[in-house]
Amino acid sequence: MDVYSKARDYGIDLEFVDGQGHCHVVSGERLRAVVDGLPPPSRHPFLKRPIVIVADATGRQVPVDANGLNWRLVERHQALARGSVAGGMIDLPPAIPIGTYRLEIEKEQGHTIDSIPLLVTPERAHQGSSFDKAWVLSVQLYGLSSSRNWGIGDFTDLAALIELTAGWGCAGIGLNPLHALFDDRPLECSPYAPNSRLFLNPLYIDPERLPDFPDSWLTRHREHLDRARSGELIDYAAVAELKLAALRHAFDIFRITDTANTAHAAALGAFESFKRERGELLRRFACFEVLRRQFGLLPWWQWPEEWRRPDDARIQALRNGPQRSEIEFVEFVQWCAATQLQSCADIAAKRGMAVGLYLDIAVGVQAGGFDAWNEQVAISRALSVGAPPDQLNTAGQDWGLAGFNAAGLEASGFEPFREMLRASMRYAGAIRLDHVLGLNRLYLIPSGTSPRDGVYVEMPLEALLGVIAQESVAQRCVVIGEDLGTVPDGFRDILATWGVWSYKVMMFERGHDGAFFGSSGYAANALVTFNTHDLASFAGWQSHSDLKLKRGLGLDPGETDEMRTHAHRAFEWKLGEEYIAPKSFFGAVEFLARTPSRILAIALDDLIGLKDQPNIPGTVNEHPNWRRRLPVELKDVGHWIDLAALRHALRDR
Repeated sequence: MDVYSKARDYGIDLEFVDGQGHCHVVSGERLRAVVDGLPPPSRHPFLKRPIVIVADATGRQVPVDANGLNWRLVERHQALARGSVAGGMIDLPPAIPIGTYRLEIEKEQGHTIDSIPLLVTPERAHQGSSFDKAWVLSVQLYGLSSSRNWGIGDFTDLAALIELTAGWGCAGIGLNPLHALFDDRPLECSPYAPNSRLFLNPLYIDPERLPDFPDSWLTRHREHLDRARSGELIDYAAVAELKLAALRHAFDIFRITDTANTAHAAALGAFESFKRERGELLRRFACFEVLRRQFGLLPWWQWPEEWRRPDDARIQALRNGPQRSEIEFVEFVQWCAATQLQSCADIAAKRGMAVGLYLDIAVGVQAGGFDAWNEQVAISRALSVGAPPDQLNTAGQDWGLAGFNAAGLEASGFEPFREMLRASMRYAGAIRLDHVLGLNRLYLIPSGTSPRDGVYVEMPLEALLGVIAQESVAQRCVVIGEDLGTVPDGFRDILATWGVWSYKVMMFERGHDGAFFGSSGYAANALVTFNTHDLASFAGWQSHSDLKLKRGLGLDPGETDEMRTHAHRAFEWKLGEEYIAPKSFFGAVEFLARTPSRILAIALDDLIGLKDQPNIPGTVNEHPNWRRRLPVELKDVGHWIDLAALRHALRDR
């Protein structure tokens, strides 16, 4: 089979149009590199792509390219139903519960010749029945400042912010991804480039809230604590050193405390329950973290052969060996993080926040991290997710992240994708899927090549949306898809049909003439906001400071000063058209509050007038991305914000 025929089988688009309107015809070398980085697709001689059936739908027939063969519906190796193919169709039972199954074709009983996932799903994702129109405050958790934290915002700060903003009528707190990073690599601090999307970043733990944590430890390390808390930027190396040392001390205390102590016995029981609940994934993550430290800077594909893809028996042997305590330490740390984050979610619920926590999920993971090691078929480590050239990023983008692939997800019954959703949904009333376009197709760039050399690869959109609907309804969690950029025709309509909300950024909601769209034209099932973490703050946008900064860094800002001035005039004109008096950020809030969109996200950075944005795409060390600490302490935030103006702007919420 030639490379072009093979590419079609792998779902690779042989030509596409980028965000600048340029057509790309994909060459043979590019195709070979991508094909080599993907697992071969499953062969289905009788069944087609994964089957998705809505639970209340009347039609339960599945087409089959055969007659006279037997079929069976299987759940966890148990046959729930059997029958024969007649007229090229399988007639499924009328009342299959919501869940994920396998539909198998048998030549004879016990001899399966084709098998494919079958998902029975709710009609759509959860729609947030507890609120009509609400607003949430968006923050970068790491950047919260307080006199008590250890140089980085933590879960105690989050709890305090929830208590503070509940009195403002806020329905939830929107957060940067809380995924586990590499805690021994302080320069790799982007929350969007995780080690694992299945576990939490331990740097957000407040050690002082851990069981029996002694004040004497703080006294001995006071100088280091003061140093970590100083400066405008977060010193991740100092914070990580302090917190990991404190967590080890807490773990040592936890292990030796007398189990006759009632409180300790309860904590020990909770820890054991956590380990049972998180099961094999937690055990493997803990082993991976220990192995990662053992083998230093080597990526896992260069580890000794027996640890590149260890089976359950080898993992269990490692857990029972001399590193057992180190493995349990990793599990303990994850339990501490999960307990403190869940406490925040509980506080939000008690304070009547209708949304609660709104969590962001990164589009991919680092190739050298746990998820890519644990899911070597479903995640393509040799291919990087990115985007082709567009107006804002004229050279294209390589995000340096490994993403899921269709064949591996299908082979696993979409379990890795499901686990990724559950990891955030268990705490959240809403999640945002970064680059939701990746459910439809991913732009993949072979290792060592330019972002211009990527290709689009198709993904099993309907099946992924089915999994989202299943998990969203089960967890009562709204799902918002970050659908910015070059969007295929009809894609947003498909998302809306499945109940995945849109993500509307006022900066981009403009016509070809530059005029801002009216407030009544926004979608109802959407989250609306003025900007994002990758865009200028309102103060930066208004002052052109973002344009100057990007030019100073040698980046094309995608906009001239004249274009920005025109945008300001268009903004003020639209506010005037809608009889909104303030032409400030509060004017933007008032405009967005009038939209039908059910969630409005307001950035804390904008409320206190910061000019710098959290991240400048296309930079690594040129700009302090993800490292800026808020210049105001959490206890003083209410004094920095004109709460009367905010309440007036939000009166339509």
